[in-house]
Amino acid sequence: MTQYVDDAPPGGYGPSRYPRASPWVGWIAFAGVLMVILGALHAFQGLVAIFKDEYFLVSSRGLAVKLDFTAWGWVHLVVGIIVVVAGLCVMAGQLWARVVGVLLASLSLLANVAFLAAYPFWSLVMIALDIVIIMALTVHGSDIKPE
Repeated sequence: MTQYVDDAPPGGYGPSRYPRASPWVGWIAFAGVLMVILGALHAFQGLVAIFKDEYFLVSSRGLAVKLDFTAWGWVHLVVGIIVVVAGLCVMAGQLWARVVGVLLASLSLLANVAFLAAYPFWSLVMIALDIVIIMALTVHGSDIKPE
């Protein structure tokens, strides 16, 4: 039996017009918020790499991917902006944003593995966020729909 909300009398019982949302909608919203945060963190990390590359623990030769920090910073900045936009669209229930979110979180995970030597703790935090985002978007992503 479908439960409805929004039109019930003050006691909470009676007829309603809208079906009750899935409890997993909160996880998808959480993934969208995490994507916005992750994108902002990537953009911040990119700006640090662009403007202050001596901040990192190793030189660019010590990275798994042979790029200088300025190029690496631009990659992080652009990907960060795309992840922020996709995160906002995930919260709006867009299917394309979920697909982009999973792809970008996967790329973010791989990029942070490659960046692990330069800043290990930061990279591990970002990898953990990527895993949570992928789980939330793939397991119950279809429970949120645009109005």
